[in-house]
Amino acid sequence: MLNSKTNLILCSKKILIVNRGEIAVRIIKACRELKIISAVLYTDADKNSLHVRAADQAYYIGKSPANESYLNISKIIETAKIINADAIHPGYGFLSENSKFIKEVESAGITFIGPSSKSVEMMGEKTSARRLMKENNVPIVPGTTNPIDTPEEALIIAEEIGYPIMIKASAGGGGKGMRKVYNKSELVSSFERAKNEALKSFGNFDVYIEKLIENPKHIEVQILGDKFGNYVHLFERECSVQRRHQKIIEEAPSSFVDEYTREKITNAAINAAKACNYYNAGTIEFLMDKNKNFYFLEMNTRLQVEHPVTEMITGIDLVKEQIRIAAGNKISISQDEIVIKGHAIECRIYAEDTINNFAPSTGIIKHHRLPSGPGIRVDRGIDLKSEVTVYYDPLLSKVISFGNNRNESIERMLRALGEYQIVGVVTNIELCRWILQRESFTSGNFDINFIENELFPLLPESWKSDVSENYENVISILAAILKSKEIELAPRKNCGSQSNKWSELQYE
Repeated sequence: MLNSKTNLILCSKKILIVNRGEIAVRIIKACRELKIISAVLYTDADKNSLHVRAADQAYYIGKSPANESYLNISKIIETAKIINADAIHPGYGFLSENSKFIKEVESAGITFIGPSSKSVEMMGEKTSARRLMKENNVPIVPGTTNPIDTPEEALIIAEEIGYPIMIKASAGGGGKGMRKVYNKSELVSSFERAKNEALKSFGNFDVYIEKLIENPKHIEVQILGDKFGNYVHLFERECSVQRRHQKIIEEAPSSFVDEYTREKITNAAINAAKACNYYNAGTIEFLMDKNKNFYFLEMNTRLQVEHPVTEMITGIDLVKEQIRIAAGNKISISQDEIVIKGHAIECRIYAEDTINNFAPSTGIIKHHRLPSGPGIRVDRGIDLKSEVTVYYDPLLSKVISFGNNRNESIERMLRALGEYQIVGVVTNIELCRWILQRESFTSGNFDINFIENELFPLLPESWKSDVSENYENVISILAAILKSKEIELAPRKNCGSQSNKWSELQYE
């Protein structure tokens, strides 16, 4: 199929999107602009979902639990063949970084809109990825490049590296199988807990040790590569506002990264992509210390949740680029053509109860009014009467603001979140508004410990001695304080979405 406007050959006439929610809707929009038929999957819980109604075609894949549907590789491949799909787009999560799935897609003669299975395997196992990065002059955090088998070995290595250290699962991600260790007395128990959690979470008990970079920023670089060996970067994103190692607010570019550092970190990202012969869209994640030294963390071999902020500052549609690259085309832009214009911020809107230890919230969306106006984009997977269930990730939508500078982007985001109304489930909208108004955020003076650093000072002095490094303890105690002060959910004035008066906390 020829797209006359771009003069690019698009081999896909029908793409099967093996995902759900807002990312499925986002991919559908790109398919529509490229005049490609979009097909999606759905379960019992998703039969009336927005992505099902938005797609050209929808096919039942199985019962609601993901392992019976969105993770059922054989059923997905069978469906793709039956409907004559030319290509499969995995979105993010689910099977997007599963090398076995990619091999099955490739073996079925279907185009996978993403990297090769070999690249995913090379970057999926953390210790081998660290070795590869070290060999290709990409800075890594000092530590081991092989799994550690015994507590005795861990003790020796920890002494060599120097405390504090971090024990991490080799097959890990999302904070699972991770333990901070500040001294020798903590190491053996932390080592065993990390291995047990790694086995439970990933089916692999291998762990490794690296130096703990204290109070770092989480900076990532978006790259594109094609099958002809061409690579470009689309600058960096700031992703340091997190809870439980899951991002809440992202922005592009980072206000902390200067031009000199930007050139160094983007060159390192390109080197990382070249090292594994990567093609399609990918993200290289780094930790950056207060002196702007940066270290390779991992590579996300897929489209990122936060890709919209990069699209906003560069004007490049990353999903379209993914589709074109998978079809065998070269990257459609050169590095010289990619420039930063303005500033963008993304807030992830989750169905969760902030003051109840971020517990997931379920229910039917009874009222839904989107924000709008200059510089506002909303990528959503919900609509009026959508059902939010326990089966899937609680991400409802993403609000993205764009401004000529960071201050304008913040102001527009605050206005948009004030307009956004979701009734039927509890959301984190008010938490996002609270974060955006904190001085440490507006000044850019924050790191991955932002939530802990901002919440901890709110605790009474008499409580602080009982709080360990355990993040869940901090949140649970804060939740109790808020409830004891009768800071409860109530409608904002002239707005129907829930509020827990987070804005008042900045004055306490």
